[in-house]
Formats: sequence, C-alpha cells, structure tokens
Amino acid sequence: MNLDQYLPVLLFILVGSAVGVVPLVIGRILGPNRPDAAKNSPYECGFEAFEDARMKFDVRYYLVAILFILFDLEIAFLFPWAVTLREVGGTGFVAVLIFLAVLIVGFVYEWKKGALDWE
Repeated sequence: MNLDQYLPVLLFILVGSAVGVVPLVIGRILGPNRPDAAKNSPYECGFEAFEDARMKFDVRYYLVAILFILFDLEIAFLFPWAVTLREVGGTGFVAVLIFLAVLIVGFVYEWKKGALDWE
C-alpha cells in the first residue's frame, strides 16, 4: 500500500479545514468583544420582540412562496432539455413548446386571478 496516493486527499482535507477555521480564529482575535445585557439577550437584534413569535401570516405569503417554487422548478426542467437539444431533435422541441404553453397558460391564469398581487 502506497501512502503517496493519499497525500492529495490529506492535503485537500487540511486546506479545507484551514479555510474554515482560520477566518474564525482571526475574527475572534481581532474582532471587538463588548458584550452587554442587550446583546446577550435571546433575541439577536438586541431588543425584545414586539409581538408573539407565533403570529399568523397572511395566506398570500404562502401562496406566492408556493407559486415561486412551482415555477422555479418548472423552469429548472428546461436546463436538461437545453443541454440535449441536438439529441432530442424536433420531437423534443415540440414537447418543450407544449410544456412552455401549459406553463404560460398557468402563469396567465394566476396573474388574472390576482394570486401575485400583494396589496
């Protein structure tokens, strides 16, 4: 067993660890450290929260978030198609046009229904 083969892996681990640890150590040494009661409180902003953390959000927030994820994932399906465009030929091109047509119809429908309005 030749240990020279493992040298690049060991070097990679050491450099990766150094890149993660050295900035933390430098920040701890050089950074200011002036704690007070407000900074040590459980809230990161330094003052008490105004309302209960379990307050209700408007349902439109969730609707916009879900629609964003939906359309983002559908657009992500276009990347593999773009990479293999020459291999899929005309049939693949027509299939993507149908996919985009359905996507556009859904987008126009939700726009007309006011799902994207935040007022």
